[in-house]
Amino acid sequence: MQSVLKVKGMLAVTLLPALLLYTFFVIIPIFWSAYYGFFKWSGVGEPLFIGWANYLEVIKDPIFWRALKNNLIIVGASVFGQVPIALGLALMLRKSSLFQRFVRSAIFLPMVISTVVVGLIWGYIYHPQFGIINTLLTAVGLESWTRPWLADPSINMYAVSIPIIWNYIGPYLIIFIAALQNIPSELDDAAKIDGASGFKKLIHITLPMMWVTIMVAVVLCISGSLKAFDQVFVMTGGGPAQSTELLATYMYNNTFMVYRYGYGSAVSTMIIIVSLILIVISQLLMRRKQEGRGV
Repeated sequence: MQSVLKVKGMLAVTLLPALLLYTFFVIIPIFWSAYYGFFKWSGVGEPLFIGWANYLEVIKDPIFWRALKNNLIIVGASVFGQVPIALGLALMLRKSSLFQRFVRSAIFLPMVISTVVVGLIWGYIYHPQFGIINTLLTAVGLESWTRPWLADPSINMYAVSIPIIWNYIGPYLIIFIAALQNIPSELDDAAKIDGASGFKKLIHITLPMMWVTIMVAVVLCISGSLKAFDQVFVMTGGGPAQSTELLATYMYNNTFMVYRYGYGSAVSTMIIIVSLILIVISQLLMRRKQEGRGV
């Protein structure tokens, strides 16, 4: 009993510095931001308490709802793009041959590149005059398919989703490979004895054993997508006419472009609330799926 308490005490001591840093730099600023949402403040001078006015203005602003709609497109593209692609690649690259390690590194490489650089690269790829997409379409005789990819409101949100998906497949690939390698080998042997292989093994053994990891990946995906900013800001700045405005760019423009720090704080608090709602809904749906599978 004493040894258990000693181990728990050591764990608490080793985790305490990280917990203090996380509290100081993440938890406290969240509540501080929510507090400033009740004030009219330009960043200088004395804040003026205005109650719920900022939050009510956020709810009434149609640009906020447009930004939320665009963010939901990013969330959907990320959850149904990054997670399945990363899972499929993890199943193909789970072994540790030289070629597979090289492919893993190549897939993870975009994560190492600055998101600003990623936005610049894809901005040039989508450029209507000398971008590689329109150049290739013209070269193969499909000039009628060329588009101003980032300026056309009917497609620009889907265009900006692709770089975000491409940029963040790598971390989920590593997470899923680690989960696959932690599946006991005895289960593979039992599956072979029972005649389960290929797709049946994937459905009845591999995915159920990885389901908790997939749930965690979905949480990370949703929270990360709602914070999407760099790539979109570099490629479009939220335009044209707010057609690619996201919650983060909406908050940035209202905070740092027109110096409404109180309103920007209210927007950031709304982003957190939306993120929590989406995460709770996704986890309830996935937990119900898990119980249905009997995992």
